[in-house]
Amino acid sequence: MPRWARFLIAIVIGLAAGLVYGWVIDPVEYVDTAPESLRADHQADYVLMVAEVYHTDHDLDQAARRLALLGSETPARIVTQAVAYAVQYQFIESDLLLLQELSSDLQTWQPPPAGVAP
Repeated sequence: MPRWARFLIAIVIGLAAGLVYGWVIDPVEYVDTAPESLRADHQADYVLMVAEVYHTDHDLDQAARRLALLGSETPARIVTQAVAYAVQYQFIESDLLLLQELSSDLQTWQPPPAGVAP
C-alpha cells in the first residue's frame, strides 16, 4: 500500500475517533451559562423578551434587573445597543416599537437606593 494511502487512512480514522469522542462519549454540556456570554443576536433577542414583559407589566425596576444580567453596562445602554442591532438587522416594526418604548422609559429611570427591597 502506498505511503500516502496509509496517511489518508490515519487521518480519516483520527477524525472519526475525534468526532465520536466529542459528540458521543464526552460532549460539551453548557449549564447555567450567563446571559452576558451570549452572542450579540441572542442578547438582542433577550432584550426584546425583556421589552415584551415590560410592555405587559410596566415594572421598570424588574426590567432593569433582568437587563443587568447582560453585563456591567447601564440598562439604558444595553437597550440602546439592542435597538441599534435591531435596526441594523431589520427586526419587524412591532419589535422595534417595544425596544424603543423600553429604551425611552429607561432614559429617565433611576435605580432604587441601595438597601431598599423591591
